[in-house]
Amino acid sequence: MKVTTDSCLFGAWVANTIKQEELDIQNCIDIGTGTGLLSLMLSQKNKLSIDAIEIDEAAAKQAAENIAHSPWSNSINVQHSDIKKFYSEKKYDCIISNPPFYESDLKGGNQQKNIAHHNEGLLLPELLSIMHEQLSNSGIFFILLPYKRYEEIKKLCASFKLAITATVSVKQSPTHSYFRIIISGKKLAAVQLSKTTEELIITDNNKEYTKQFTELLQDYYLYL
Repeated sequence: MKVTTDSCLFGAWVANTIKQEELDIQNCIDIGTGTGLLSLMLSQKNKLSIDAIEIDEAAAKQAAENIAHSPWSNSINVQHSDIKKFYSEKKYDCIISNPPFYESDLKGGNQQKNIAHHNEGLLLPELLSIMHEQLSNSGIFFILLPYKRYEEIKKLCASFKLAITATVSVKQSPTHSYFRIIISGKKLAAVQLSKTTEELIITDNNKEYTKQFTELLQDYYLYL
């Protein structure tokens, strides 16, 4: 599976947020872990136990191999499972997900990509319902979505009694429109209704990485 710049950005921002804000997170679940990228990025900056769930067998196998060859193999548990059938007695302090993007867009002929990029296996309302069920009362969740789905997720979060606590709107350059949004949130009962908003630009007008992007990713990219 291909590793994208926006997923790297998402993982770096979440890992940095957990570390800088000194969030009390002991355990985490990574829903749709793919290659294991997000779990590895979180573990590089923070000491926590992660259950990495992946429905695709080949992707789960690749994630397990990637994690086995990392320094964090003892703290990340990869499970080949459908999150809708996954059961855990524990509640999670943190839930992270880079879910399928294109719920109503045209699908291609590659079934594996359809599951990874379209909501064939997991709809956004289903994901939020699972998050509400699996999240501890004081826990925090993080989601990466296309920016065009921001209004949709705001309404859905309210219906599942989740509160958005921070957003980061991402654009490729100063002249581009926003194309991704990073969202963090908690259960409504755990927070007062306040929210922080940020903007993140990947490259400047000279097509060079911005200082903001570089500072987030320099610990993960070899040549940055």
